[in-house]
Parts: sequence; C-alpha cells; structure tokens
Amino acid sequence: MPEIRNYTLNFGPQHPSAHGVLRLVLEMDGEVIERADPHIGLLHRATEKLAESKPYSQSIPYMDRLDYVSMMCNEHGYVRAVEKLLGVEAPIRAQYIRTMFDEITRILNHLMWLGTHALDIGAMTVFLYAFREREDLMDCYEAVSGARMHAAYYRVGGVYRDLPDQMPQYETNQFRSDADIARKNETRQGSLLDFIEEFIGRFPGLVDEYETLLTDNRIWKQRTVGIAVVSPERALDLGFTGPMLRGSGIAWDLRKKQSYAAYDKVDFEIPVGVNGDCYDRYLVRMEEMRQSVAIIKQCVHWLRENPGPVMIDDHKVAPPLRGDMKDGMESLIHHFKLFTEGFCPPVGEAYAAVEAPKGEFGCYVISDGSNKPYRLKIRAPGFPHLAAMDEMTRGHMLSDVTAVIGTMDVVFGEIDR
Repeated sequence: MPEIRNYTLNFGPQHPSAHGVLRLVLEMDGEVIERADPHIGLLHRATEKLAESKPYSQSIPYMDRLDYVSMMCNEHGYVRAVEKLLGVEAPIRAQYIRTMFDEITRILNHLMWLGTHALDIGAMTVFLYAFREREDLMDCYEAVSGARMHAAYYRVGGVYRDLPDQMPQYETNQFRSDADIARKNETRQGSLLDFIEEFIGRFPGLVDEYETLLTDNRIWKQRTVGIAVVSPERALDLGFTGPMLRGSGIAWDLRKKQSYAAYDKVDFEIPVGVNGDCYDRYLVRMEEMRQSVAIIKQCVHWLRENPGPVMIDDHKVAPPLRGDMKDGMESLIHHFKLFTEGFCPPVGEAYAAVEAPKGEFGCYVISDGSNKPYRLKIRAPGFPHLAAMDEMTRGHMLSDVTAVIGTMDVVFGEIDR
C-alpha cells in the first residue's frame, strides 16, 4: 500500500480554473480536503475608496468593472441607490429598458458561467457553444452604449439614450466571403428590438442544445450530483443569495420580493432546486435563462408600443440635449456645471439592491451633502459564497474543488472590491 500523508497545498493564485485571482490553501489527507482557506485581496480594486473622491456620476463606470460579467446589473444597483438619495425616479420607458438589459446581462452571465464551469470539469464543447450566443448579446450592448462590455449605459435618472433604430452591420472584408457577410447581416436589417426579438425566438432551442450536452451526461452528473450539498437553513445562515440560495430550495428573488424597475409588470417564475448540490444549482441557472427570455419578450412588446422619454427632465441631475446645449446659454451652464461639479444629494443614506445574476448586489451610499459620496459600501454576492468554501469542500476530493468554484460562479472583481 502506498503511504498516504497530509499535505498543505497551494491552489492558485494563478490556477487556470480559478475565475480571477483566487488562492486557496488546502489542508489535505491524501486527496481528501480537510480544510480550505481562501486567501483574497490579490486583485484589490479599491472601488469603494475611489468612489469617495469622485462625483456620483463618475463612479458608474467603476461598477461595470466589479463583476465584469454582469455589467449593467451592477450599474443598476448603484444608480438606484443614488436615485433614492436624490428622491428621483426614472421614466417608465427607462425602467423597461433597464429590466430588459438586466435580463440580457443575466443570460450573458449564465452563458459565461456555463461555458467555464463545464470547461473546469472537462467538457469543452459547451464553452464554444455558449460564446457563440454571447457574441450576439454583446452586440446589443455595443448598439446602445458603444462598448461591448463596460457599457456605463444606466445613468442617474434613466439611461444614456433610447434604443437605436438601426443595428450595426458587418462590413465586407478580406477574411469572409460576401455571402457569409450577407448571412450574418440578415438579422441586422431592422432596429435593436427586431434583433433582440429574433435572438430570443431561437435562444430557447439553443438552451436545449446545452442541456442535451450536459443534463443527462453521466460524467457531468458524476461530477456534480451530491457535491457541495448545502441545506436550506445553512444557505440562509451563510448569507447565500441568488442561484446559490435558490438551488437549496428557497424561493427568494428580489425581482419578486422587493420589486424594482418594471419587474412587477412582467410575468416570470422563480426556479428552485431540491437537493442543494452543484447539479441543482446548474439546473436553476439553466431555467433562469429560459425565464429571462420570457421577461425580455414582454419588455420588447411593451417598448414597441410605448415611446417616451428615457431620462428625467431635471437638468440639475440629467444633462440637457446636445442640440439645446449648443444653442442655449442656460443649457450650456447646466451642462458645464453637471460635468464639472456634478449634483449634491441631501444629507442622508440609502441602500438599494438588485437581483444580479450571481445574487443580491447592493450599494449603501452615505451623503454628507457634497458632490461626492462620503462612503460607498458594496454588498457583493460572491463574497459570502466564497466564505463558505471551507464548509462546501470539506470531505470532498481535490478534483471537486474546481466543481465547487464553478458552481459558486465567482468573479473576483466584486470580491476584491
């Protein structure tokens, strides 16, 4: 018999399976984990501190870079907190646009999670499938904001601009045939809403493809069923939110329980798991993508029928139109004051949270009456999940650690904020 010894193993921080800069110190008895100690802080972004030195609006782009797979949902949490401080509310059309893009972001996030989680466990094909669909949704980001990832599209009082009437199209180039370019541009002849409608029409069939590859795959089930089981009571004690909590069987979703934006005006279900293992959390996220499609479909229908403003009309908070700024002195002064000095919310504090793809993303802002926050505290969903790493991996094998990291869907920008 070989001699089995106790090891202390460094897992990371450069480990390719760790999504970000995670260092785990694992105490092991042979291949069995006895203790897992996560070391964080290796990607420290100082976002909360930086926000104290900038006018409120200038911190919005920092939110994109926290969880860099759930960009607009992070912006939503922050702008809601600032709007609460100011006592303003975005127009109804802006609320529907936010709801639609929150769900587009949820699908983007879950596609990234699905591809990388499967890759961690050894299934490569799903990764290539998932990134094919991410490309179309990234084009939606680019159409409204000009950026594929860090959009800074949500603003205090609404959104940056209304949805475009024309989708950007592929141009002919030396690398693709004209027929290939024409085929790619088929779905881009109309507006952004037409493009999104076409996408959500075919996306459920693509989710079926992912499920065909994984859901009944015996290797996938061997790697996820019964791994890192968390009971409903323990999930609550540990501060889990999002799919981590719903995977354990608790139907808690801020979109239903503390509704915001236009979520109280759309119909959708909250998927929940039964066993609280990695496999249930996988099934919950797969069903969430289908529910997101249903929400987006309702938003597209409403946005087609109801034109209107997408920004409040208060030029102390929202900039005047560019044409007005070039023509009128008062608009020019408003514009200058807003972009140099910003706005000064009344003294007070506000907390606002959104149901981000990974769980509850909240921002707690304290105002001292100046144009910068006195303090910004971010409640990131990944932080309490990672804190449970020791409990979830104890007694499992070394190879299960990657499955647990995958099921948590950790992104280190928000954890090391």
